[in-house]
Order: sequence, then structure tokens, then C-alpha cells
Amino acid sequence: MNEEITLEDLLGIESDIAEKLKNSGFDSIESIAAISPNELATTADLEETTASEIINAAKNAINKEDMEVEESEKPNLEKLLKIRGATADKLRDAGLDSIESIATLSPNELATTVEIGESTASKIINTAKKAINKEEENNEKITIEDLPGVGNATADKLREAGFESIESIAVLSPGELAAAVDIGESTASKIINAARKAADIGGFETADAIFDRRKQVGKLTTGCKSLDDLLGGGVETQAITELYGAFGSGKTQIAHQLAVNVQLPKEEGGLSGSVIIIDTENTFRPERITQMVEGLNENFEENENSPKKYDPDEFLKNIHVARAYNSNHQILLIETASELANKLKNTDKPVKLLIVDSLTAHFRAEYVGRGTLAGRQQKLNKHLHDLMRFGDLNNAAIVITNQVMARPDAFFGDSTAPIGGHVLGHTATFRLYLKKSKGEKRVARLVDSPCLPDGEAIFSVTEKGIKE
Repeated sequence: MNEEITLEDLLGIESDIAEKLKNSGFDSIESIAAISPNELATTADLEETTASEIINAAKNAINKEDMEVEESEKPNLEKLLKIRGATADKLRDAGLDSIESIATLSPNELATTVEIGESTASKIINTAKKAINKEEENNEKITIEDLPGVGNATADKLREAGFESIESIAVLSPGELAAAVDIGESTASKIINAARKAADIGGFETADAIFDRRKQVGKLTTGCKSLDDLLGGGVETQAITELYGAFGSGKTQIAHQLAVNVQLPKEEGGLSGSVIIIDTENTFRPERITQMVEGLNENFEENENSPKKYDPDEFLKNIHVARAYNSNHQILLIETASELANKLKNTDKPVKLLIVDSLTAHFRAEYVGRGTLAGRQQKLNKHLHDLMRFGDLNNAAIVITNQVMARPDAFFGDSTAPIGGHVLGHTATFRLYLKKSKGEKRVARLVDSPCLPDGEAIFSVTEKGIKE
């Protein structure tokens, strides 16, 4: 790979010229191939003919690398199916160049197509099916080094950039990957396609397959049955649930309660996981978590010989909190959250909930006036899609709280509107509008959902947590 070989070896140049190139910022063949001879000659203080030769050598090296990647992607039918080269050539000539295309045939079809005996054809088909099953098992354990075009140096760069699994690579664009690890976009595209194939991401599928996959989606209880019923059984994983309302409406209280409940076993409405909280308003209070855990213990009968079921200290250990000091820091914390989720993935408490409280506070403070609106919305849109990607990759619930504003043009009805505009409205999967009522009572109204009707639920914010 080009990261493991020097520019001298790749381009056939002297070490002093290679040093000039590196000092001028051209430390990869991709960066050299993308520039004109005149620009290279001027920047690196070279003769234009020499610059032209170097650029041509860089382009040839990239083409050679791409061909090697393509060659590595071709299946070795001889090895996979344990057949002779002549039989493998017949299969390729007939357009059967993959084990998948062979596995779908009947023995009679294969025998007729490549002029072999039906018993031999049957053995080849069975071997192809076994190879596919073995490949699927291996894909579950595949690492980023196993992807074509990824050497040790590239793998290290990927991990440094926060991409530690094939799933995280599979959802990137070629431009993002190329910029992150300094490789050509064509190479990046091949790596991404291989990751998507290995991770089984992308492409069309039938609705019944999606329905089967949706069975993996978890539901997290809020601690209030009427609120759970409003959400179709609880807060959903692989989805963004937005809680918006005026101050004191219960947004942060629900967030704290979910941070507790996510650690409960599944039979008690939890997800047996840990939680990451990005705190933008300094509203997280560990003592509130302790109160809510004590509230859970009240659900169990206790006597002198029966200790409390839950230990608040254990719950606090599974809550990972980071304070965001501005919008850029808030966005960067998603990358840190992904690294933490990967670290906890195979533990008994994987990350199953990510809370941002609140999503729009910094954006609202930093982007003032209509002139900054477009920039703010673009940045917010990317942030939301990073959150969505986190939820999909980790089968985690994403809960965001949001501030509100008063609409001056609303003369009748409720003038309260959430911050974030259409960008947030289209991206959030479930939107809950929270309002104060009498005393401890709060009203939650479901205003948007892809599959549930609009409705309302009443819940209480008590000393022991969210209750009916």
C-alpha cells in the first residue's frame, strides 16, 4: 500500500526530490496526482518536465493500486469451490463469477450451462452454499484490516479518526473517508463498498425483511404507563425522540429517569445498558439519579431481611456525562461517544441510550440574527444525522431535549413553537410537547410520529421520579 512504501519507491525519484515534495505538503501520491505540472513545479521548485513525469508516475501508481484492490475483490472460485481451473473458467465464461450466482442454480441448470455431470454440478452448488454460510459467519468477526485496500497504516488512521468498526466505515461517503485517512476517493469508495457488503448495509430489500429487522428494536420505559402507551410501548431505539417545552415542563426530569431506567433488565422495561449524556446547560444532577433509584426500590416489598434491590452507586457508574461548552464541542462529543460505545460494546452494559440536554441551547446562543440562520441549520442538520447514525450503529435510543420560543404571529391557540425549524422537525422520529399542569402534573402531547396517532398523556414529576 502507498502508506507503507516511500515516495522514492512509488515514483522512482531521488530522495532529495522526495524531500522537496514532502516539505511542500505533497506526502501522498493522491495529492501529487491531483495537481497540474505547473503548480507542482512552482510549489516544489522543480523543472516542469520533471514535475510532469512525477505526476504521471503518481497516476500510474494509483491505477496500479486500484487494479490490485479490484483483483483482491474477485472471488477465487477454484479455492472456494474446490474445483479445477478449467471448470472455474467455464463458470466465468458463462457469467457465473460469484458463489452467490452459482448457489441459486439447480443442478440441472448448472450442468447444462457448463457441460458437466449433474452430480458434479450438485456438489459445486452445495459447496457454494456452504461457502456463503461460512462467509456470513466470518463477516460477523471481520475487522477493518480485513477490508480490501486497508493496510495497517490505514487501519491506524481510521481508528485515530474514530472509525473502529466496519459499520462505522460503511455509513461514510467516499469524500469523508478520503479526507479522514488521506487516500484517493476511488480507493475510499472500494473500501466503503466492501464494508457495506460485510456489514450488510445498503441496497434494496423487501418490506418483510425490514419487518423482521425491526423486531430487534427495543422499547425503554419512561416509568409512567400512560406515557409509554402514548409512545407505543416506550422510547424506541434506532430513533430520535425529541422532548420540547417551556422551562419546568419536565424535559430534563424525563431524561434523568430514562438514564436510570435504561439500566434495568429488559423484563422490567429497561435495555440492560449504560447511557451517555451530553449536557449543554449544566442540568445533570447525580443526586437526582440517586432519588430516582430510591424510587425504584419503593416498588418492591422490603423487610429487615430484604435489602434494597438497586444500589444508586452502581447506577451512577453506568452514566457517562460530558459537559459541552459550545456547539463545535457538542458536535465533537458525538465522535467521543462513538469511541466509548465501541469500547463498551461487548460488556454487560453496552451503550443503549444517548441523551443531549439540550440540543439547541448553544446553537441558539451562537447564531444570532437571520443572516446566520442558513449556517446554523446546516450545522444542526449534520449534528442530527450524526446522532441518527449513532443510534443505528448501536441499536440505541436517542433522546434530545429542545427549547421553545413564542410565535408573535399566533393570535389564537398555543403560540409555543420548538427551536430548530424544519430541519429538526423532519429529522426527529417522535416529537413530544410537554406542558405544565397543576402541582406535580405534566401533560405530554405526541405531535409527530411515523406510526402512532396524535394523543396526550398525563404524568407526574415527583421526588422519586416520573410516575403516573
